[in-house]
Amino acid sequence: MQQEFIPTSQRDWARSDTYHNSFLLTKDQALDDALKNSTANGLPEIAVSAAQGKFLMLLAKSICASRILEVGTLGGYSTIWLARALPEGGKVITLEIDEKHAKVARENLAKAGMSSKVEVVVGKAVDSLAKMNPDPPFDLIFIDADKVSNLHYFKEGKRLVRKGGVIIVDNVVRYGRVADPSYSDDSVEGVRTLLDGLKDDQEIDATTIGTTGEKGYDGFLYAVRK
Repeated sequence: MQQEFIPTSQRDWARSDTYHNSFLLTKDQALDDALKNSTANGLPEIAVSAAQGKFLMLLAKSICASRILEVGTLGGYSTIWLARALPEGGKVITLEIDEKHAKVARENLAKAGMSSKVEVVVGKAVDSLAKMNPDPPFDLIFIDADKVSNLHYFKEGKRLVRKGGVIIVDNVVRYGRVADPSYSDDSVEGVRTLLDGLKDDQEIDATTIGTTGEKGYDGFLYAVRK
């Protein structure tokens, strides 16, 4: 039966996140402290939501990921979620351009007990990625950095992920502006360039999943390397 369309707002989306999280997420001091420490150090409050972080962890567990690459560390909030999915001996390599952000992330990872599972690499991601030739390749790659470079990050990710591995690109809906031809900014154009670059790519299967929640109306691209 088709549901009646009811207009919703940011308030509704945030309330929905809070409601569902009250059943499915428990109080987590390490993650709360990571957000507080990041804010106290002046980092932008653009980390994934708690629900999105848990989704990343569950995804990593569901594909039995032991090697994960993250492009865009910020304060390490999503990194902690990803690291928690790893088996003994697993590793997250996370790339961050800003030394201050990397310092805060290392503090947060240490407090969360994840330092031994994570390597924070500082520098331009385009340079760090070019130097990588992992053996074995990564099982999961999470791209959440500057959107202008999305296609470059994705192409490098495709080179670095195993067959059957997953690449997630965050923030690809952007309040629906990506699909609005009258709107343009650097981030939106970066997503459009990514989508155009993937249109005829025969080496991947991909889809975009729209999301709403405390972070607003956005979405992520989910791709599997054939």
